[in-house]
Amino acid sequence: MEAALLIKPPALRGVADWMNIMEETANRRVTLLVTTMASFLVPYMGSSINIALPSIGREFSMDAISLSWVAASFILAAAMSLLPLGRIADLYGRRRIFAWGILTYVVSSLLSGVSPSAGALIFSRVLQGVGGAMIFSTALAILTSVFPAGERGRVLGINVASVYLGLSLGPFLGGFLTQHFGWRGIFFANVPLGLIMIVLVSIKLKGEWTGAREERFDLAGSIIYSLALAAIMYGLSLLPGSSGAWIILVGALGLLAFLKWEGKVENPVLDINLFKRSTVFTFSNLAALINYSATFAVGFLLSLYLQYVKGLGPQHAGLILVFQPLVQAIFSPLAGRLSDRIEPRIVASLGMALTVVGLILFTLLTADTSMGFIIATQILLGLGFAFFSSPNTNAIMSSVDKRLFGVASAVLGTMRLTGQMLSMGIVMMVFAGKMGKEPIASGNSLLFLGSAREAFLIFACLCLAGTFASLARGRLH
Repeated sequence: MEAALLIKPPALRGVADWMNIMEETANRRVTLLVTTMASFLVPYMGSSINIALPSIGREFSMDAISLSWVAASFILAAAMSLLPLGRIADLYGRRRIFAWGILTYVVSSLLSGVSPSAGALIFSRVLQGVGGAMIFSTALAILTSVFPAGERGRVLGINVASVYLGLSLGPFLGGFLTQHFGWRGIFFANVPLGLIMIVLVSIKLKGEWTGAREERFDLAGSIIYSLALAAIMYGLSLLPGSSGAWIILVGALGLLAFLKWEGKVENPVLDINLFKRSTVFTFSNLAALINYSATFAVGFLLSLYLQYVKGLGPQHAGLILVFQPLVQAIFSPLAGRLSDRIEPRIVASLGMALTVVGLILFTLLTADTSMGFIIATQILLGLGFAFFSSPNTNAIMSSVDKRLFGVASAVLGTMRLTGQMLSMGIVMMVFAGKMGKEPIASGNSLLFLGSAREAFLIFACLCLAGTFASLARGRLH
């Protein structure tokens, strides 16, 4: 009789199942909301700071090299720590590292806003880069852990849209904040949004996700990797000087040593077998590296073109540049859903091909190019970016075992950051070769136009190679 009473009637079991489903659905929605907010905030900060650099330089009397480290220190710190932090998240909990990342990001934003000196600001930016790495190394892994395979393309598309929106709207919103509240306002604006995310994670985000709790952390491999990547990034900032080339060579040798070490250690920070076992994972990451190398500096070049060649003000130029991120934000979720039904390599390769066409069209820029042509080409590039990124991310995250979601997410983030640095490095090398030490100004717009067209041509060739890498990845479904 007592045993019978312990058995729930069918009606009660149905209510309990319904409540569990509702709770799981609510948890997924909160997870998507928080990760989307975080994925917008980090790239927004990274791109908005560029518009404030002149104001920062004037206040602290910084020279060009020290001023460049205000922007570069964030990317360098994030790139160095992404992969180790992704591994730590797999070992000790992705939600935990994600929460600590948001807290670190908020604190470092506050410290940046009250920085009394250039050195203090650069240190705060390094701390902010580490916080950003904690977020980026876990956000995708958490989404992939929470949502089933049939819904991943959609939510990853939303995540990618937020990343691109942050990267592209950063200069426009950063310019508004700098003009009305000073450069410190850019950092202070992060604080309330970050506090909201901390509350949501603490109260609403339930559960924890780990994939390799019983394994050890590869400290030696992490150190070798971070130092090698730091050498490569620092060397890129010194190109085309010979010292930059030598430092890059040292960094490349360090990466080779890192790969050799990872092949021997029992619990590597990067499982080399990921690349050996899965051509989808290998070529998808290669395609991501090439895509970011070929596209990140496009907005930088167009901003200079619109202001120095076309004579537009910053606000007007920002409005023109909104078309590309707007198209990306609209079509990224659609492309993600499409990759749930069609082979991701087909959708992503189509996106890369559209990007090639857009980059080729930008090699035709002249002082008399119409605004209609510029806007239409931006729309084409926005479509290309959207149809590449979401399916490519879906392919990467779906090609690995659940216990390696954190590492896979971190590898993709590292490809993104490395590609961004390579993209700017290509532009700087082209400028050095064609313009020398000439400043970018209205008086030498022809020199700038020649440099921009050459950079767009290099980017188009890179992206064409990336299209073949995307097609070579193999079938996922």
